[in-house]
Amino acid sequence: MKRLFIAAAAALAMTCSWAQNYPSKTIKIVVPFTAGSATDIMARVVGEKLQAAWGQPVVIENRPGAGGTLGATQVAKSEADGHTLLVVSTGHVVNPVLYSGIQYDTLGDFAGVSPLAALPSMLVVGAGSPIKTVAELLAAARAKPGALNYASAGVGSATHVNAEKFRAMANLQITHIPFKGTPETIVEVSTGRSDFMFTPILASLPAVRENRLRAIAVSTSKRSSALPNVPTVAESGLPGFVFDFWIGMLAPSKTPRPVVAKLNAEVARILALPEVKERMNTLGAEPMPMSPEQFDAYIKDEYNTLGAVMRSAPKQ
Repeated sequence: MKRLFIAAAAALAMTCSWAQNYPSKTIKIVVPFTAGSATDIMARVVGEKLQAAWGQPVVIENRPGAGGTLGATQVAKSEADGHTLLVVSTGHVVNPVLYSGIQYDTLGDFAGVSPLAALPSMLVVGAGSPIKTVAELLAAARAKPGALNYASAGVGSATHVNAEKFRAMANLQITHIPFKGTPETIVEVSTGRSDFMFTPILASLPAVRENRLRAIAVSTSKRSSALPNVPTVAESGLPGFVFDFWIGMLAPSKTPRPVVAKLNAEVARILALPEVKERMNTLGAEPMPMSPEQFDAYIKDEYNTLGAVMRSAPKQ
């Protein structure tokens, strides 16, 4: 018994020492989407402040492809010391439904560090589209089943999941056209090559303000402060529809808990900074504070709920 106590005390001292000395080298934050996506923007906002606070370089590495699974695989297999992190969005939880042969366990191989933001998503069409409301979009899709298409930032991305929930609730026949990231979808929809998409306000608000895209609804339960005159999907044609887009930071599951706790506390401090809150508000993003344990539970719930949505989606 005494030996067990000594061993446990030694292990606790070691993990606490890791936390005190962390970070001791460059922190790499892997973003499994292209630069300019909402996930990338939030990773850079937080990464910049982490570097300033801790005096160690913070490098953002974009690793797009396969709905975010390439970047997630890289982090799952990395050393679990807190120096390699993953910033993902909602689509992370549905990838097991969409991709065979994934080389990691979505729930078992990652530890939730902290959500970074909740991002209202908007339903947009090209500025030249004749469609101006959700009701008009639904009518057009039902008049010619299979004729309309929607763009997404990739199979399994949050933009894909959002649109599939919309399709399922409205019982539509529409075609999914995936791209590598949000910047590409903005081009496709603004030019009319794709009919519509769901996109985080954070990533596409500039295109709306420049009159390249027209926002016809937001997917959250209430209107966004960034677009107060734009109705929700639920109030403008599809009652009961809500989709919450989130972005969060994960670490390899075996990362010492004191390190995870230290990261969580620092991220919470950063998100509460007046300049960060102002920037997030300008971009339509909202804080989403949680402890690591709460975030793990939230991810598990999303994994179960949204996984069911995607299992009913047409196969790509």
